[in-house]
Amino acid sequence: MAKKNWTPFSPANKAFDYPGDKLSKAWGKLHAGDQEPFPDDAHVGKLLKANSKLGKAADAGKIAEELQEAWRAFHRGDFQEAFETGTAFGALGSSVAIKAAGIHATHLLDDDKEKEARYLTLGKLADEAIAQLPAEANSHFRRAFAIGRYGQCISIAKALSQGLAGKVKESLDKTLKLAPKHGEAHTALGLYHAEIIGKVGSMIGGLTYGAKSALGEEHLKTSTKLTPDSPVAWIEYGNGLLLLFGNKREDDAAEAYDKAAKLKPKDAMEALDVAHAKAQLE
Repeated sequence: MAKKNWTPFSPANKAFDYPGDKLSKAWGKLHAGDQEPFPDDAHVGKLLKANSKLGKAADAGKIAEELQEAWRAFHRGDFQEAFETGTAFGALGSSVAIKAAGIHATHLLDDDKEKEARYLTLGKLADEAIAQLPAEANSHFRRAFAIGRYGQCISIAKALSQGLAGKVKESLDKTLKLAPKHGEAHTALGLYHAEIIGKVGSMIGGLTYGAKSALGEEHLKTSTKLTPDSPVAWIEYGNGLLLLFGNKREDDAAEAYDKAAKLKPKDAMEALDVAHAKAQLE
């Protein structure tokens, strides 16, 4: 992935730069949805203590600085830089690497085959992160994200035959067990119910996969309550309503897209989400 220059995010926005202490001060708002711990000396040291194979405890400060730079690159829209810096640190940088490459693929990668390959690669990175850092909620969430996006690239029959739905749910359940207020995991779990019901129906979806409309809507609503200023929470809430209830909730879905479109983005990812929401209203 890294050998080819990626389609860049544009236009650049100085509001998305978080130099120095600005990153740590804005971190809570920037990561309300994914509950990512701030990668300071203490957190990186904790991870190194949990798995000494990842590096030396004495290097925690230096690694923390590099990971913060990777996240700065992510937030300003330099997704390739964020990915490359993250992957250089293995499991320690897998969260920023997977999120950066995944968001780039979702919004800025047009080639379907490249998208499919990208998500497969990210799934493997997530598996490695789980093996090395199983206590990190986002080790599991990034796996669910990668598998879910890959599943959207292939046919429903192929996705079901590979058991992707079960793998996604397993990872999301583990995420929420470790981080109950993980808004993006609630969104993803809501979509799990919605997409299955939307594709195979409520009867088969319920009997075979445990998918339920009420549960799906509940998880989607929870995400909007946890992160009311997150564009993607409202976008996926609208998407989920259409999958679950069709035209009956079309007005509610449009209202959700409208809320997303009116939010002020805090970084490049949210800017892309807001642009997507506006496109849904055209």
